[in-house]
Amino acid sequence: MKVTSLALAVCGALAWSLASAQSVDVSAAEALAKKSGCTKCHSVSAKKEGPSFKATAEKYKGKPDAEKALYTHLTTNPKIKVDGKEELHESPKTKNEAEIRNLIQYILSR
Repeated sequence: MKVTSLALAVCGALAWSLASAQSVDVSAAEALAKKSGCTKCHSVSAKKEGPSFKATAEKYKGKPDAEKALYTHLTTNPKIKVDGKEELHESPKTKNEAEIRNLIQYILSR
């Protein structure tokens, strides 16, 4: 009985993670990133002034609070260092939580 419950839980978690990964609207996330100016400092795979989305995904891989941490980072304008100077990280150009969460899932899926 315990083995069956564990197997069902593992399958459920796997199915949820696959559904979550597949539910990313890539074109909407890329459009929001471009509209918000994210691509001035970030790219999918190459380091620019900021880390690549791939590096960010690797940093948060396996961390249960990854989405929450990125949501906070993207919506609170924290201070960041750019060329040795402190600047405010800009928020996405939307107040729509679903659009921000889609962008976060896009970043984490790179």
